[in-house]
Amino acid sequence: MSRLKRTDRPYDIVLFGATGFVGTLTAEYLAAHAPEDLRWAIAGRDEGRLERLRDRLPGGSGIELLRADVREPATLRALAEHARVVATTVGPYVTYGEELVAACADAGADYLDLTGEPEFVDLMYVRHDARARETGARLVHACGFDSVPHDLGVYFTVRQLPEGVPLTVDGFVTADAAFSGGTLASALNQFARGRQMVAAARERGRHEPRLMGRRVAAPTGAPRFAREVGAWAVPLPTIDPQIVRRSAKALDRYGPDFRYRHYAAVRHLPVAAGGIAAVGAVAAAAQLPPARRWLSDRLRPGDGPDPEKRAKSWFRVRFVGEGGGQRVLTEVAGGDPGYDETAKMFAEAALSLAFDELPPTAGQVTTAAAMGDALTERLRAAGITFRVAAKQ
Repeated sequence: MSRLKRTDRPYDIVLFGATGFVGTLTAEYLAAHAPEDLRWAIAGRDEGRLERLRDRLPGGSGIELLRADVREPATLRALAEHARVVATTVGPYVTYGEELVAACADAGADYLDLTGEPEFVDLMYVRHDARARETGARLVHACGFDSVPHDLGVYFTVRQLPEGVPLTVDGFVTADAAFSGGTLASALNQFARGRQMVAAARERGRHEPRLMGRRVAAPTGAPRFAREVGAWAVPLPTIDPQIVRRSAKALDRYGPDFRYRHYAAVRHLPVAAGGIAAVGAVAAAAQLPPARRWLSDRLRPGDGPDPEKRAKSWFRVRFVGEGGGQRVLTEVAGGDPGYDETAKMFAEAALSLAFDELPPTAGQVTTAAAMGDALTERLRAAGITFRVAAKQ
């Protein structure tokens, strides 16, 4: 059980933003897979849409509805005070997320989100980590494809290597999937806020305690041909390496000197070069408001790939870990990364915080530090692969 007893709050889990694209998938997953005695509610600003969603869910009559709006902080405080765990899909988080983080930190409720926004995570650490530590709240960001497969994949890889020695891990991501309007909106927002992102990282650095007696790094690697996976390795500009680095700082099991690098694995060099150029072009366009609006209009928040497309989608992340004279190749793999599997990861993380026996943590924590073994086993049972492919 979480450190809040079930009798302390009326709901084990509240899902905020349940009528959005990923929110609906998460609600469907919880309705289909959660334990029968789960006390949960779906929340959002439109009660009519919430009612229609509940009517479609199996066992929907037992699911409560809560009205909450990011523009009305009192509704978010009420939501946090009535839940043991609050899971939110409402983004971009740097625009809409802070009031709920603050409410959960004050109320001692565990908080999860799907952000991939480094600026938001850094700001929430500076502003709310100390209060969450006081109340015992666990603030867990990036609980979807950003960054569960990478964070738990590195955690799983490290556990295959010797203890107490310097360790290195490289992650190589391959995926075939589409993305939603919400994901596009968050990405464009990040590209447009480069200066604010750097400023937030510096502010966090001034508040974060220094790591004593150990070294942890997540440098940006150079593009290269990675013989270990037989593909071109292109550095990925995502939040994932930062999350992995924070897990490594929190857990001594990562050794006295740990390094992680994060790549996309691309078979053909022209495709790799084209991908780098495309990301650069989108990042440049995002700096201009008219271009940013034009891009955001191509796919509106709430839109996303249909079930047929998602059924054909997949992801695979291969990790090469070395240390103590040993080398291990591991793999985390699953289906549609951005939506079906993200909803699964998100829901299982919420269930883990609500019901599993977990290490005593509080404040801003990562999935590996807060739920490592328990969440890994939950995801394995739910069909996501964690395996050792080779060991030398």
